[in-house]
Amino acid sequence: MRALVDTSVWSLALRRDDGQQHPEREELRRLVSAHVAEIVGPIRQEILSGVRDRVQFARLETHLAAFPDIPLLTEDYVTAAKFFNVCRSKGIQGSNTDFLICAVAVRCDLVIFTTDGDFRHFAKFLPIVLHEAKKPTPSRQRRSPPRREA
Repeated sequence: MRALVDTSVWSLALRRDDGQQHPEREELRRLVSAHVAEIVGPIRQEILSGVRDRVQFARLETHLAAFPDIPLLTEDYVTAAKFFNVCRSKGIQGSNTDFLICAVAVRCDLVIFTTDGDFRHFAKFLPIVLHEAKKPTPSRQRRSPPRREA
């Protein structure tokens, strides 16, 4: 299944290594390797926004160029507005970009890979599917077999 990767996951994966294990970082690597990671223009814009250093911006822009944008259609904006209204009527707030992500995911039959908790609330009322990173399994230490007394 193809996954629309949200800004929160890209940002986590693109940060300097902080020494902590992030299952989302590994899962993004897996999705990219499997050629199922997708992006839309508004996510690309969010990722690049705020990068002040021109060299870093250019490097990031080059890395992201490997992922072509899913084209946005007029119907995506209409669906996003409908999704906004449905969620608002249930007391759930979200950004226009978040609802646009939901609309594109539904139209293109994509799962959404995000660390943004708002999407869990949206999923209660919208026909979206969220992708979960596989949790790392604790490594088991191999024990030596018990010694036999002779």
